[in-house]
Amino acid sequence: MEVDEIWGFAGKKDCNVRMGGSTEVGSVWAFCANDAETRLGSSFRAGHRDLTTTELVRDVASRKRDRVQISTDAIRSYAEAVEMMFGADVDYAQAVKIYRYEKTTPNHRYSPSKVVSGEEKITVCRRVPSLISTGCVGRLNATARTHMRRLTRLTLAFGKKLENFEAAVWLHFACYNFVSRHNTLRRTPGMAAGVTGTQWSIADLAEASAWAISAISET
Repeated sequence: MEVDEIWGFAGKKDCNVRMGGSTEVGSVWAFCANDAETRLGSSFRAGHRDLTTTELVRDVASRKRDRVQISTDAIRSYAEAVEMMFGADVDYAQAVKIYRYEKTTPNHRYSPSKVVSGEEKITVCRRVPSLISTGCVGRLNATARTHMRRLTRLTLAFGKKLENFEAAVWLHFACYNFVSRHNTLRRTPGMAAGVTGTQWSIADLAEASAWAISAISET
């Protein structure tokens, strides 16, 4: 299992948020736990950074059947959340990347920093150390930025409300898991994971969503 996050913002960027203003605007994050074998986005959340990290890891812990191996980046809140939700019942490691910022052109400030080195910080890992990586979920993040315009760098299509940002994240990962065919797997991640036996259409997804909303309303 690989876990990573993508930065975005709702309403306005942090530099434009006034002291004591609404907590519904400013930086927001889309988090995803990705199964490296099936590419299934098995858990995803959207919201403010530290709180959403804990929510995501809690959801992953609630879904696990056996002991899992988890890789994340070096954000401290990941390690704290994993320890809180799993205790010692997990194989956990951080893939630490070292970045370097090089200003070569006037527009370079809009580009991501260059990765110059990396290391592995192993907390508990009894399984396969060679699988410590965030490469698959990093590729998933690139797909998310391509498909969700509100996550594109330098865009006017940013989410105006946190609620809308969360809805866009849920819709994207639902389509990714069940509707979009993965070129390497030659089927959807949902099919690869055995969650469904067929590739869904958008109509199937809409029908399943309507059924779920109805079931929740009844309860």
